[in-house]
Amino acid sequence: MNRTLTAVAGDKDSGRKAKYFVRGDMGISYGQFSALKRQNGLLVNGIPVHANHILRPGDEVTVVLEDSPGDKTVAPEEGPVSVVCEDEDLIIIDKPAPLACQCSPKQPGGTLENRLAFLYRDRPGFVFRPLNRLDKGTSGLMAAAMNAHAAQRLQRQLHTDAFVREYLAVVEGHMDGVGTIDAPVIKMDAATVKRVVDRKSGKPAVTHYRVEQAGSRFSLVRLRLETGRTHQIRVHLAHIGHPIVGDFLYGIEDPRLPGRFALHSTYIRLTHPVTGEVIERTSPLPADLAALLERT
Repeated sequence: MNRTLTAVAGDKDSGRKAKYFVRGDMGISYGQFSALKRQNGLLVNGIPVHANHILRPGDEVTVVLEDSPGDKTVAPEEGPVSVVCEDEDLIIIDKPAPLACQCSPKQPGGTLENRLAFLYRDRPGFVFRPLNRLDKGTSGLMAAAMNAHAAQRLQRQLHTDAFVREYLAVVEGHMDGVGTIDAPVIKMDAATVKRVVDRKSGKPAVTHYRVEQAGSRFSLVRLRLETGRTHQIRVHLAHIGHPIVGDFLYGIEDPRLPGRFALHSTYIRLTHPVTGEVIERTSPLPADLAALLERT
Protein backbone atom coordinates (compact mmCIF):
# COMPACT_ATOMS: atom_id res chain seq x y z
CA MET A 1 0.00 0.00 0.00
CA ASN A 2 1.37 3.41 -0.98
CA ARG A 3 2.16 6.01 1.68
CA THR A 4 1.74 9.70 0.85
CA LEU A 5 3.65 12.31 2.86
CA THR A 6 3.27 16.08 2.56
CA ALA A 7 5.28 18.99 3.96
CA VAL A 8 5.29 22.73 3.32
CA ALA A 9 8.47 24.61 2.44
CA GLY A 10 9.28 27.54 4.72
CA ASP A 11 11.19 30.78 4.28
CA LYS A 12 14.46 28.97 4.98
CA ASP A 13 13.79 26.71 1.98
CA SER A 14 13.62 29.49 -0.57
CA GLY A 15 15.89 28.55 -3.50
CA ARG A 16 16.50 25.06 -2.09
CA LYS A 17 16.37 22.02 -4.36
CA ALA A 18 13.45 19.70 -3.75
CA LYS A 19 15.74 16.67 -3.36
CA TYR A 20 17.49 18.19 -0.34
CA PHE A 21 14.19 19.13 1.28
CA VAL A 22 12.78 15.64 0.76
CA ARG A 23 15.92 13.82 1.92
CA GLY A 24 16.55 16.13 4.88
CA ASP A 25 13.31 17.59 6.22
CA MET A 26 11.03 14.71 5.21
CA GLY A 27 13.44 11.92 6.14
CA ILE A 28 13.23 10.00 2.87
CA SER A 29 16.08 7.54 2.42
CA TYR A 30 18.36 7.50 -0.61
CA GLY A 31 16.79 4.29 -1.91
CA GLN A 32 13.26 5.57 -1.47
CA PHE A 33 14.13 8.84 -3.18
CA SER A 34 15.62 6.99 -6.15
CA ALA A 35 12.34 5.08 -6.48
CA LEU A 36 10.40 8.37 -6.35
CA LYS A 37 12.25 9.65 -9.39
CA ARG A 38 11.46 6.50 -11.36
CA GLN A 39 7.77 6.59 -10.41
CA ASN A 40 7.07 10.34 -10.76
CA GLY A 41 6.33 10.26 -7.06
CA LEU A 42 7.71 13.74 -6.28
CA LEU A 43 5.18 16.57 -6.59
CA VAL A 44 5.17 20.26 -5.76
CA ASN A 45 1.77 21.86 -5.44
CA GLY A 46 0.29 18.73 -7.01
CA ILE A 47 2.50 18.78 -10.11
CA PRO A 48 5.25 16.16 -10.74
CA VAL A 49 8.70 17.76 -10.67
CA HIS A 50 12.33 16.75 -11.02
CA ALA A 51 14.70 16.34 -8.09
CA ASN A 52 16.43 19.67 -8.82
CA HIS A 53 13.21 21.69 -8.78
CA ILE A 54 13.75 24.94 -6.88
CA LEU A 55 11.38 25.53 -3.98
CA ARG A 56 9.66 28.70 -2.88
CA PRO A 57 8.20 29.43 0.57
CA GLY A 58 4.72 27.96 0.86
CA ASP A 59 5.27 25.22 -1.72
CA GLU A 60 3.49 21.99 -0.79
CA VAL A 61 5.87 19.10 -1.34
CA THR A 62 4.34 15.64 -1.68
CA VAL A 63 6.03 12.27 -2.00
CA VAL A 64 4.19 9.08 -2.92
CA LEU A 65 6.10 6.09 -1.59
CA GLU A 66 5.36 2.71 -3.10
CA ASP A 67 5.51 0.04 -0.43
CA SER A 68 7.80 -2.91 -1.09
CA PRO A 69 5.97 -6.24 -1.35
CA GLY A 70 6.76 -9.08 1.00
CA ASP A 71 9.05 -11.88 -0.11
CA LYS A 72 6.89 -14.65 1.30
CA THR A 73 3.29 -15.74 1.28
CA VAL A 74 1.58 -15.72 4.66
CA ALA A 75 -1.67 -17.61 5.12
CA PRO A 76 -4.30 -15.50 6.93
CA GLU A 77 -5.56 -17.16 10.10
CA GLU A 78 -8.36 -15.80 12.23
CA GLY A 79 -7.38 -15.34 15.85
CA PRO A 80 -7.37 -12.72 18.60
CA VAL A 81 -4.98 -9.77 18.27
CA SER A 82 -4.76 -7.14 21.01
CA VAL A 83 -3.90 -3.87 19.24
CA VAL A 84 -3.09 -1.06 21.70
CA CYS A 85 -1.94 1.57 19.19
CA GLU A 86 -2.52 1.82 15.45
CA ASP A 87 -2.27 4.24 12.54
CA GLU A 88 -1.11 4.03 8.94
CA ASP A 89 2.57 3.95 9.97
CA LEU A 90 2.78 2.10 13.26
CA ILE A 91 1.10 -0.64 15.26
CA ILE A 92 1.76 -1.73 18.85
CA ILE A 93 0.47 -5.16 19.82
CA ASP A 94 0.09 -6.87 23.20
CA LYS A 95 1.15 -10.40 22.26
CA PRO A 96 -0.07 -13.38 24.27
CA ALA A 97 2.09 -16.37 25.09
CA PRO A 98 2.70 -18.96 23.86
CA LEU A 99 2.50 -17.50 20.36
CA ALA A 100 5.32 -17.27 17.84
CA CYS A 101 5.81 -13.88 16.21
CA GLN A 102 6.60 -14.84 12.64
CA CYS A 103 6.21 -17.68 10.19
CA SER A 104 9.14 -19.87 9.27
CA PRO A 105 9.68 -22.97 7.14
CA LYS A 106 9.32 -25.03 10.31
CA GLN A 107 6.23 -23.12 11.45
CA PRO A 108 4.24 -21.76 8.49
CA GLY A 109 1.11 -21.20 10.58
CA GLY A 110 -0.17 -20.53 14.04
CA THR A 111 1.76 -17.27 14.49
CA LEU A 112 1.03 -13.62 15.20
CA GLU A 113 1.99 -12.89 11.59
CA ASN A 114 -0.79 -15.20 10.36
CA ARG A 115 -3.32 -13.48 12.59
CA LEU A 116 -2.23 -10.04 11.40
CA ALA A 117 -2.49 -11.20 7.78
CA PHE A 118 -6.13 -12.00 8.53
CA LEU A 119 -6.74 -8.77 10.47
CA TYR A 120 -5.35 -6.67 7.57
CA ARG A 121 -6.61 -8.88 4.76
CA ASP A 122 -8.30 -5.84 3.15
CA ARG A 123 -5.05 -3.83 3.19
CA PRO A 124 -3.30 -4.49 -0.16
CA GLY A 125 0.23 -5.82 0.20
CA PHE A 126 0.31 -5.86 4.00
CA VAL A 127 3.70 -6.95 5.33
CA PHE A 128 4.47 -7.63 9.00
CA ARG A 129 7.58 -5.59 9.89
CA PRO A 130 8.29 -6.05 13.62
CA LEU A 131 10.64 -3.59 15.28
CA ASN A 132 11.21 -5.76 18.35
CA ARG A 133 10.52 -9.48 18.41
CA LEU A 134 9.36 -11.52 21.37
CA ASP A 135 10.04 -15.18 21.95
CA LYS A 136 7.09 -17.53 21.62
CA GLY A 137 7.02 -17.94 25.39
CA THR A 138 7.19 -14.19 26.13
CA SER A 139 4.07 -12.04 26.31
CA GLY A 140 3.58 -8.29 26.06
CA LEU A 141 4.17 -5.24 23.96
CA MET A 142 5.87 -5.19 20.59
CA ALA A 143 5.93 -2.59 17.83
CA ALA A 144 5.77 -3.04 14.06
CA ALA A 145 5.96 -0.72 11.07
CA MET A 146 3.02 -0.60 8.68
CA ASN A 147 5.05 0.39 5.62
CA ALA A 148 8.63 0.37 4.36
CA HIS A 149 9.22 4.08 5.08
CA ALA A 150 8.12 3.74 8.70
CA ALA A 151 10.27 0.62 9.07
CA GLN A 152 13.34 2.43 7.80
CA ARG A 153 12.74 5.35 10.19
CA LEU A 154 12.01 3.13 13.19
CA GLN A 155 15.08 0.99 12.62
CA ARG A 156 17.20 4.06 13.29
CA GLN A 157 15.80 4.19 16.84
CA LEU A 158 16.93 0.70 17.79
CA HIS A 159 19.61 0.69 20.50
CA THR A 160 19.14 4.42 21.14
CA ASP A 161 17.43 6.31 23.95
CA ALA A 162 14.50 6.92 21.60
CA PHE A 163 13.41 3.28 21.83
CA VAL A 164 12.91 1.98 25.36
CA ARG A 165 11.76 -1.52 26.30
CA GLU A 166 11.08 -2.70 29.83
CA TYR A 167 10.15 -6.20 30.93
CA LEU A 168 8.82 -7.82 34.07
CA ALA A 169 10.19 -11.23 35.01
CA VAL A 170 9.34 -13.59 37.83
CA VAL A 171 12.65 -15.24 38.69
CA GLU A 172 13.81 -18.12 40.83
CA GLY A 173 15.12 -17.24 44.29
CA HIS A 174 15.55 -14.10 46.34
CA MET A 175 16.76 -10.98 44.54
CA ASP A 176 16.89 -7.43 45.80
CA GLY A 177 18.26 -4.02 44.86
CA VAL A 178 19.18 -2.59 41.49
CA GLY A 179 22.02 -3.37 39.16
CA THR A 180 23.38 -3.91 35.67
CA ILE A 181 24.33 -7.17 34.02
CA ASP A 182 27.10 -6.55 31.49
CA ALA A 183 27.85 -9.96 30.01
CA PRO A 184 28.59 -10.67 26.32
CA VAL A 185 26.36 -13.29 24.71
CA ILE A 186 27.04 -15.77 21.91
CA LYS A 187 25.17 -18.68 20.35
CA MET A 188 26.29 -21.95 21.91
CA ASP A 189 26.69 -23.80 18.59
CA ALA A 190 24.96 -24.39 15.27
CA ALA A 191 22.92 -27.29 16.61
CA THR A 192 20.90 -25.28 19.12
CA VAL A 193 19.19 -21.91 19.62
CA LYS A 194 20.65 -21.66 23.11
CA ARG A 195 22.91 -18.72 23.97
CA VAL A 196 25.64 -18.49 26.60
CA VAL A 197 27.75 -15.81 28.23
CA ASP A 198 31.21 -15.71 26.67
CA ARG A 199 33.42 -12.79 27.68
CA LYS A 200 35.99 -13.50 24.97
CA SER A 201 33.86 -14.17 21.90
CA GLY A 202 30.38 -12.90 22.82
CA LYS A 203 28.69 -9.80 21.48
CA PRO A 204 28.16 -6.95 23.98
CA ALA A 205 24.94 -7.34 25.99
CA VAL A 206 23.78 -5.04 28.78
CA THR A 207 20.64 -5.38 30.91
CA HIS A 208 19.62 -3.03 33.74
CA TYR A 209 17.37 -4.36 36.50
CA ARG A 210 15.42 -3.27 39.56
CA VAL A 211 13.76 -5.73 41.94
CA GLU A 212 10.15 -4.73 42.56
CA GLN A 213 9.15 -7.59 44.86
CA ALA A 214 11.67 -9.74 46.71
CA GLY A 215 10.51 -13.13 47.94
CA SER A 216 12.22 -16.16 49.36
CA ARG A 217 11.18 -18.46 46.51
CA PHE A 218 10.37 -16.08 43.63
CA SER A 219 11.13 -12.39 42.99
CA LEU A 220 9.65 -9.87 40.57
CA VAL A 221 12.25 -7.97 38.57
CA ARG A 222 11.88 -5.03 36.16
CA LEU A 223 14.44 -5.06 33.38
CA ARG A 224 15.46 -2.50 30.78
CA LEU A 225 17.40 -3.52 27.69
CA GLU A 226 20.37 -1.45 26.59
CA THR A 227 21.19 -3.93 23.83
CA GLY A 228 18.89 -6.42 22.13
CA ARG A 229 20.63 -9.76 21.79
CA THR A 230 18.56 -12.88 21.19
CA HIS A 231 17.44 -14.39 24.54
CA GLN A 232 19.41 -11.64 26.31
CA ILE A 233 17.25 -11.33 29.44
CA ARG A 234 16.86 -15.08 29.76
CA VAL A 235 20.61 -15.69 29.45
CA HIS A 236 21.56 -12.87 31.80
CA LEU A 237 19.19 -13.87 34.59
CA ALA A 238 20.27 -17.49 34.40
CA HIS A 239 23.90 -16.33 34.39
CA ILE A 240 23.50 -14.59 37.76
CA GLY A 241 21.73 -17.59 39.26
CA HIS A 242 18.12 -16.40 38.95
CA PRO A 243 16.58 -18.04 35.86
CA ILE A 244 13.09 -17.00 34.81
CA VAL A 245 10.39 -19.22 36.25
CA GLY A 246 9.29 -21.79 33.67
CA ASP A 247 12.19 -21.13 31.29
CA PHE A 248 12.65 -24.63 29.90
CA LEU A 249 15.83 -23.62 28.00
CA TYR A 250 17.74 -21.76 30.72
CA GLY A 251 16.01 -22.99 33.86
CA ILE A 252 13.28 -25.47 34.75
CA GLU A 253 9.94 -25.93 33.00
CA ASP A 254 6.92 -25.11 35.22
CA PRO A 255 3.64 -27.00 34.64
CA ARG A 256 1.69 -23.91 35.73
CA LEU A 257 2.97 -22.10 32.63
CA PRO A 258 2.33 -24.43 29.71
CA GLY A 259 4.31 -23.35 26.66
CA ARG A 260 5.53 -20.13 28.20
CA PHE A 261 7.75 -18.68 30.91
CA ALA A 262 7.41 -15.76 33.32
CA LEU A 263 8.68 -12.92 31.11
CA HIS A 264 6.43 -10.05 30.00
CA SER A 265 7.15 -6.96 27.87
CA THR A 266 5.47 -4.37 30.09
CA TYR A 267 6.52 -0.97 28.71
CA ILE A 268 7.52 0.49 25.37
CA ARG A 269 8.45 4.04 24.37
CA LEU A 270 9.36 5.22 20.90
CA THR A 271 9.17 8.20 18.59
CA HIS A 272 6.56 8.07 15.85
CA PRO A 273 8.39 7.65 12.53
CA VAL A 274 6.43 10.39 10.74
CA THR A 275 4.91 12.79 13.29
CA GLY A 276 7.78 12.74 15.78
CA GLU A 277 5.36 12.22 18.66
CA VAL A 278 6.69 10.29 21.65
CA ILE A 279 4.49 7.23 22.15
CA GLU A 280 4.36 5.25 25.40
CA ARG A 281 2.31 2.17 26.21
CA THR A 282 2.18 -0.15 29.22
CA SER A 283 0.84 -3.65 29.76
CA PRO A 284 0.28 -5.12 33.24
CA LEU A 285 1.71 -8.43 34.39
CA PRO A 286 -0.62 -11.21 33.18
CA ALA A 287 -2.70 -12.99 35.80
CA ASP A 288 -0.91 -16.34 35.44
CA LEU A 289 2.44 -14.67 36.18
CA ALA A 290 1.06 -12.53 39.01
CA ALA A 291 -0.31 -15.71 40.62
CA LEU A 292 3.25 -17.03 41.00
CA LEU A 293 3.99 -14.19 43.42
CA GLU A 294 1.13 -14.90 45.80
CA ARG A 295 3.20 -17.45 47.71
CA THR A 296 6.79 -16.32 47.51
